[in-house]
Amino acid sequence: MKYPIQKWKRFRRRRKREKDGRPRKQIPRIVVPSFFTLMNLFCGFLAIISISEGRLFFGAWLIVFAGLFDALDGFMARLSNATSQFGIELDSISDVVSFGVAPGFLLYTFGLGEMPFVGIILSALPPLCGAVRLARYNVDAQEGPADFFRGLPIPSQAIMIAAFYLTFYNRLDLFAGFKYGANTVIVPLIILLSFLMVSTIPFDKIPSFDRQSIKKHKGKIALFVFYGILILLFQEIGLMMVFSAFILKGIIIGGILFFREAYG
Repeated sequence: MKYPIQKWKRFRRRRKREKDGRPRKQIPRIVVPSFFTLMNLFCGFLAIISISEGRLFFGAWLIVFAGLFDALDGFMARLSNATSQFGIELDSISDVVSFGVAPGFLLYTFGLGEMPFVGIILSALPPLCGAVRLARYNVDAQEGPADFFRGLPIPSQAIMIAAFYLTFYNRLDLFAGFKYGANTVIVPLIILLSFLMVSTIPFDKIPSFDRQSIKKHKGKIALFVFYGILILLFQEIGLMMVFSAFILKGIIIGGILFFREAYG
């Protein structure tokens, strides 16, 4: 006669043999980059809440952190070879919130709200033009990877806006001589950034850190490392310097290519 405890032990041993004979399920590689993408979205959501509660400084830094998570999800996707259509679509949805809605709301709360109707239209440009930019990027991604971005990436536009606020929010006396104060600079800035997003001007893309890419893009990698050092040393002013240089470089290259095609 077998006691219940003996039957239970036999059952456990049999279950263990069955498990050992079956292949164990592995965590899908797409989970890692998707985690960083969702953290990007979460930062964007927190940024909107913070701005609505009047904590614009904290909200602006959350937009910057969303940009960091966005860079990490792309890096992890390439590192783990987990690039997928699902990841591209999820990334675009997150970017519209973090780099479209959040910076637009930041600008509206910071100064554009003083211009009732025009301010709403201008504040809507980052999410509207950003959505167009992302839709085009998703179509281009199906044709294969490229060494550059066509149009200003939406995270760069958002971080530039956040950097502008972080640099000048406590230096508004610098704009005292202008008729409309800080809005005199914000309006052309937001129009320029929105235009650059939907343009076809080429902008630098962070290269992969595999052996082949390092050999091919030594100068570009060194430049991005230099950018990172400037941001670490000078923080918000470093962000302003780096993204201004990044955008200006793209505009200059775009201008050179335009004149070559037009008059070459």
